[in-house]
Amino acid sequence: MGIRVANVSKSFGDFRAVDDVSVDVESGSLVALLGPSGSGKSTLLRLIAGLEDADAGRIWITGEEATERSVQERQVGFVFQHFALFKHRNVRRNVAFGLELRGWKPEAIRRRVDELLDLVHLRGYGGRYPSQLSGGQRQRVALARALAVQPRVLLLDEPFSALDAKVRKELRAWLRNLHDEMHVTTVIVTHDQEEAMEVADRIVVMNEGRVEQIGSPAEIYDHPASPFVMSFVGAVNELPSGSLPVRQEANPSAAAPAATDGRIFVRPHHVQVHATPQPGTVPARLRRLTHMGRDLQAELVLDSQEVVVAQFPRDQIDYRTLRPGDRLHVVSRQARSFVPDFSI
Repeated sequence: MGIRVANVSKSFGDFRAVDDVSVDVESGSLVALLGPSGSGKSTLLRLIAGLEDADAGRIWITGEEATERSVQERQVGFVFQHFALFKHRNVRRNVAFGLELRGWKPEAIRRRVDELLDLVHLRGYGGRYPSQLSGGQRQRVALARALAVQPRVLLLDEPFSALDAKVRKELRAWLRNLHDEMHVTTVIVTHDQEEAMEVADRIVVMNEGRVEQIGSPAEIYDHPASPFVMSFVGAVNELPSGSLPVRQEANPSAAAPAATDGRIFVRPHHVQVHATPQPGTVPARLRRLTHMGRDLQAELVLDSQEVVVAQFPRDQIDYRTLRPGDRLHVVSRQARSFVPDFSI
């Protein structure tokens, strides 16, 4: 096991940031801690790193208990959100910093830094200073510095959130490829659902200091364990039961889900839109049509005044003649409901 967190809690005054959390991270895997601001994901990462002390619970790293160990003894690499590079050191000296502290010989440091600059695609940038680099390049320097000391685990706290969307997407693909080469046990904190789905082997969804669900990206998206997970991971329509009919195409004999709490959840891509009435459809008025490349996104108002968002391929309907206020007809291919949790 790469990392094991067992029944860990942490409070700051009256605020319970992490509440009895248990998580296992397999050796060599990449796990994302996903949740909104204040969900406890960054605090949990800092507890694993030893930057915060747990109030309760135990932590193991590569099979050894680390609960009482210092940051240095845990041998983790940590990458912060805002790079945290030394402005007065060039790229080579930033990457070499941890090796110098550990007393490595100059020749060994030179070889290791060369190896890492190749790894993060920054060969030729060693003499530059952080102010001479782009945001994406600075974050790669920070990652190289964290990897320099050959950490047992790598921890990343929202490493791409300060970058623009295009650079974030490029670095996500780069990080995933880098991980596939190195197989360092890695935990990344993010509030970006797309980022977690794209880079992680498994996702830990957190909310209000607790774990809501742990699973693969497909499991989290296709089989959410709670209304929070379904609404946080991916777009969803939350509607009163009966407001949007459900057509069970895969199994026509199956009944629509019983909404025991009076609500159903429907993904936009499960909403079918027709120009004319079809069996099982209900009428809706087009409020807004958005072009999203190969897909269209339609904001529709049902006769019950509920708003439904549908996403569908451009060739599904003749969109060129559609105008706000036009009458369309909709039905859902799939819906989810959840049994209320009456536990105290």
